[in-house]
Amino acid sequence: MENFRYCSPTKYIFGRDMEKETGKEAAAIGAKKVLIVYGGGSAVRSGLLDRVCESLRNSSIEFVSLGGVQPNPVDGAVRKGIEICRSESVDTIIAVGGGSVIDTAKAIALGVPYSGDFWDFYSGKAIAKEALPVGVVLTIPAAGSEGSGNSVITLESEKIKISLRTDFVLRPKFAIMNPELTVTLPAYQTASGIADMMAHIMERYFTPTENVEITDRVSEGILKAIIEEAPKVMSNPQDYQARANIMWSGTLAHNGICGTGRKEDWASHAIEHEISAMYNVTHGAGLAVIFPAWMTFMAKRNPGKIAQYARRVFDVKETNDEAAALEGIDCLKAFFGSIGLPVTFAELGIANPDISEMVRRLHINKGEVIGGYLPLRAADTTEIYRLAL
Repeated sequence: MENFRYCSPTKYIFGRDMEKETGKEAAAIGAKKVLIVYGGGSAVRSGLLDRVCESLRNSSIEFVSLGGVQPNPVDGAVRKGIEICRSESVDTIIAVGGGSVIDTAKAIALGVPYSGDFWDFYSGKAIAKEALPVGVVLTIPAAGSEGSGNSVITLESEKIKISLRTDFVLRPKFAIMNPELTVTLPAYQTASGIADMMAHIMERYFTPTENVEITDRVSEGILKAIIEEAPKVMSNPQDYQARANIMWSGTLAHNGICGTGRKEDWASHAIEHEISAMYNVTHGAGLAVIFPAWMTFMAKRNPGKIAQYARRVFDVKETNDEAAALEGIDCLKAFFGSIGLPVTFAELGIANPDISEMVRRLHINKGEVIGGYLPLRAADTTEIYRLAL
């Protein structure tokens, strides 16, 4: 196990009707005027936005709003939000939505006190040191952004999708999580969220670091729970307890606990980001295509951890590591298929992906070598994209 520092300061308020506590929690962190960031019309149609606004009024907190944040969020909404915050003297951001909304809110929070272009933080020209406080009312269990210091934004003009990772600055001050808010999600969105949270765990699980049994077992336990609860949610979207378990899994998958003391990988996320940047696919669905391809590549080169995953998560009995790894990959693909997710480019709706362009962009954006489990160069990532065909 490696040395580590871990701080997860987000306060979680979990359960039925907890969105009514938004004003109270915002007041507790000193909010006087809030920018509410939200996505499409569902927050309005469901009455959730009205309940959040009423809660803020009851705590004597002023607010303005920014709606229309899209999946795979882009820089335009961030720039608009920064402008609103500055002109309205906003001191706190509250995201009402899923990962795209939360990531946009974080980027706005980072950009407001900064004199330059907020994209400087994503391009590596500036280091995140301060931001407005962010609160979350979560509606989509998937990205885990409600408990992480990360934010992913696309520079729309150049189709560059970058993940910014911070230890502390961008972690939300509070996250309100009511599983009832997720029952109306489309099945495909629910399934894509499940793949996303599993991928967040697996990016940490597949590590070259040895003697990390505790976090191995934590990761395996959450993965097995997700695999058990997912069919319940898909067959009965009204199952509150299954929804609750899935929602909390998404947070635990990405609040950093599974990565303590170990080197992480993150190659599959980087590889997928080029797909969603170029083809605007759902991120979790793209991960369902790329992760088995990445694992297949690794099964022939560094099968040990893949085989352990197969045996402990899917109860594979095979004793040969490569054979066990490949059997585990088949199990993962079968699971994704059972909840309605694609596992190939064709199933994702991309018949002829431009692999050479994705590889070119990937290594411009992420460097000549990517990945922590086994370093990958352009020839390797090309093969992984091809394995996803």
